[in-house]
Amino acid sequence: MPNKILVVDDEKEIADLVALYLENENFTVFKFYTAKDALACVQSEELDLAILDLMLPGTSGLQICKTIREKHNYPIIMLTAKAEETDKITGLTLGADDYVTKPFLPLELVARVKAQLRRYKRYNAAGAEKQEEILEHAGLIMNIKTHESFLNEKPLSLTPTEFSILQILCEKKGEVVSAEELFHRIWGDEYFSKSSNTITVHIRHLREKMGDSFETPKYIKTVWGCGYKIES
Repeated sequence: MPNKILVVDDEKEIADLVALYLENENFTVFKFYTAKDALACVQSEELDLAILDLMLPGTSGLQICKTIREKHNYPIIMLTAKAEETDKITGLTLGADDYVTKPFLPLELVARVKAQLRRYKRYNAAGAEKQEEILEHAGLIMNIKTHESFLNEKPLSLTPTEFSILQILCEKKGEVVSAEELFHRIWGDEYFSKSSNTITVHIRHLREKMGDSFETPKYIKTVWGCGYKIES
């Protein structure tokens, strides 16, 4: 069954072009030019990925992202015409998994979509990989098979990217994992200097959800100039 992709952009030419390229790759595309129509689709359809324009009239793409994350964990890619890091960081903080800055090459966006779907399926498919099904550490429990996580017996709501980062750190407990390694394992994309900002935001969001402290971390420790680790 083809993956269902939501595309939202008030610039009709961009939305139409993105939809065309995705449909050429045999994706089922739900294309909208307004947030209202997109939100209705989010409620009625079982989607596999969303591509959201950051700047929409009325309800912004950030609000759509926030609404999706209240109930769904499928990947979200933000489109932004702004170069400021703050806009990108805001999107990642609200639960987006990746962002693409306009203007962009349609084939690059399609590649990002495929990478996100591969990762999402890998971490949601039962028995897809030979690995430990349960990871435990200091009150943290991660069920890899069901993609559920708990902290001190309370559910921990994580996006696919956050789950992936935490899983990698738990699997390599006691070892330092660089931002470059995390980026490559999760996105399978070429690492650039600004890619570290993406990892930094996701780490910060993980700490907030886990009630962890940057200064005296119980879980995720920053090793300056090297990366991150969870103490064994």
